[in-house]
Amino acid sequence: MKDVIRWGVLGAARIADQFVVPALQRSRNNRVAAIAARDPARAGAFAGRHGIEQVLAHYEDVLAAADIDAIYIALPTALHFEWCKRALLAGKHVLCEKPIAMHASEVEALVALRERTGKLCAEAFMVAHHPQWHYVRDCLAQGLIGDLKLVEGAFSYFNEDPHALKNDRALGGGGVRDIGVYPVVTTRLATGLEPIRVEADVEIDPRFGTDRFASARVAFDGFDLRFYCATQLARRQQMTFHGTRGWLSLEAPFNPGVYGPAVVHLRTDETASIRTEAFDGFDQYQLMVEDFADALLGTRPGPRFPLENSLGNQRVIDRILA
Repeated sequence: MKDVIRWGVLGAARIADQFVVPALQRSRNNRVAAIAARDPARAGAFAGRHGIEQVLAHYEDVLAAADIDAIYIALPTALHFEWCKRALLAGKHVLCEKPIAMHASEVEALVALRERTGKLCAEAFMVAHHPQWHYVRDCLAQGLIGDLKLVEGAFSYFNEDPHALKNDRALGGGGVRDIGVYPVVTTRLATGLEPIRVEADVEIDPRFGTDRFASARVAFDGFDLRFYCATQLARRQQMTFHGTRGWLSLEAPFNPGVYGPAVVHLRTDETASIRTEAFDGFDQYQLMVEDFADALLGTRPGPRFPLENSLGNQRVIDRILA
């Protein structure tokens, strides 16, 4: 019986190079067998760094390779839907970088195509696999902070590079699609609820045509999520869940190790003190790819973050950008 998934990689982006492909290579049930990128020299260097056997000339060659089980897509956002679709139609399973599509209608199309082909397709939301978020969800479910009334979030970095893909509107650049997705998805995951109303102020960079700052209010039943995301502010991440009898705060909610330690602070009126839980030694990317492979190998019923969850998130992002 097969016990290792063989992967083909489309694109040599930083997220693939520094996080996802290393996680695939050290995981217990995955191996990267081939890569293709726009720049063959860059693909060759990438393959050398990660011990990848084959460098193929075209993305289509990866999809056509008989020994490839699944495709990891690390292309610019505007290309995600098209290559997810092509990979599924080629008979491959797909794990795609977020956001998996530009609009909710495209996610709906991927759900239908997943059902039609019988192939697994999922969005690479690594935060869904980190134990610090499982802890937050459990604390909320137990009512440790009373009734949740307010969630506050922030995600920012500074990038004015005119050549950066993140600043290319035609390729799906901009802060909301790149990082605004995270406060939304983690709030939805932690509470299990969907928004009922979305309001936002969005500031467009006149040089690039991309959103460089967005401030959003996302109303849920009983509480609000208020967050900002920015591509031209100093680097910061933060999420706080404030209830009637306490609060939870995460220091590095989305990228532990890069923005800070994976630490959750819990304060309740009952104890009148702050309890800190540390989640050291977890690689959320490795947990994500092992979860995906387990779903393919039949050791779990499906991925922890299915396309239906991606659809819920994309609907919020669409409303913010509208």
